[in-house]
Amino acid sequence: MPTQSQARSIIETLKSSGQTVVVAESLTGGGVGFALTQVPGSSEVFLGGVISYTSEVKMKELGVKQSTLEKYTVVSEEVAIEMAEGAREKFGSTWAIATTGIAGPGDYKGIREGTVWIAIRGPVNQTLLLTLDSGRDGVRQGAISSAIGTFARILSTQNK
Repeated sequence: MPTQSQARSIIETLKSSGQTVVVAESLTGGGVGFALTQVPGSSEVFLGGVISYTSEVKMKELGVKQSTLEKYTVVSEEVAIEMAEGAREKFGSTWAIATTGIAGPGDYKGIREGTVWIAIRGPVNQTLLLTLDSGRDGVRQGAISSAIGTFARILSTQNK
């Protein structure tokens, strides 16, 4: 499975460079953190995370602004960025990976099911919009794989 080898690469790269990572997850429900912590030795670089399934937790634990939620909705690039920045600051980490979106069933406030935002914040910042048509489990797995894969690519590029 590509996610496992990419997670291994992430952990090894972070170890060798003395960097750390945290997660702020919504629709993935801890799946990104789970993928990273399957790698032996991940405790040296994975500091923790927040599963912020509700707007209240996003605001209270990650510092997402209510005005951002009201203006852009919970499924937005802006909220994903604030989640990642809040997690990075909360844990004092080099990197943060955030996921937010709609796994389904059904759309949310005019945003279609399968819409996912991923934000990575650290020495390199990147956001990614996904539109997935694979049912609830497929959307969640696609988001996890994309978050891990994107972060692995960022790290491999950064260290060249």
